[in-house]
Amino acid sequence: MKKISAVLISFNEQEKVARALSSLRGIADEIIVVDSRSTDQTRRICRQFTDRVIERPWPGYRRQKQFATDQSTHEWVLSLDCDEELSPALRRELTAWKASSDPDPDGYFIPRLTWFMGRWIRHTTWHPDWQLRLFRPSQGKWQGGRVHESFNVEGSTARLENPIWHYTYSDFSEYLRQLDRFSTLAAADAIDAGKRAGVGRLVLSAPLSFFKNYFLKRGFLDGVPGLTVSALAAVSTLFKHLKLWELERAPKENPSGDRSA
Repeated sequence: MKKISAVLISFNEQEKVARALSSLRGIADEIIVVDSRSTDQTRRICRQFTDRVIERPWPGYRRQKQFATDQSTHEWVLSLDCDEELSPALRRELTAWKASSDPDPDGYFIPRLTWFMGRWIRHTTWHPDWQLRLFRPSQGKWQGGRVHESFNVEGSTARLENPIWHYTYSDFSEYLRQLDRFSTLAAADAIDAGKRAGVGRLVLSAPLSFFKNYFLKRGFLDGVPGLTVSALAAVSTLFKHLKLWELERAPKENPSGDRSA
């Protein structure tokens, strides 16, 4: 029987974390939560499901997830976010997988299905949103910048059929807060990678993002929510390029120590 260590990172997730942890019952052989000093009831809720709740200052997504993964004691790690849960079908698939004696690759991609504006989003770039979430921690490590972290497996991978359910932004105010934060982090990553915000990108990036999501990825089949996701993707792309443009022109220290434009 294969054994799984489930790992989560948390910060002020009292409204969501119980759903994620409940879905791990009967699947995870241990649950590890690394909490970034939440100021709400997150840690108390987590301790109802596991005694392995670790407080640690926030070092960034990649480093926090790597630390959580490093605390695991089993051959397999299942990484789950606090706003996600294992679907019943995925739970059944994982139960059968744990009992199987077939040879395994070193990691599995799992599709993620997102709930937004009262329905599941089955088109746009939000679906199927393959995520490498089940893996042998000995065969890779977390990679990425300030955002868009992912576990990179050095060996072979395969896919599971059934989804993780993702409960994204509860309202537009939450989305706008995340948009401001994530676009700032993404722009900083772009600067580090040597990218530049040319006029062409500022003009074309948002319309192309909308066209890809709404038409090429058939967001129109998801009705108004699909239209909204496509529009928000365009706005997010525009914000990232505008903030990249802003960072390129931010005052820098000159050799005398004065700040100049």
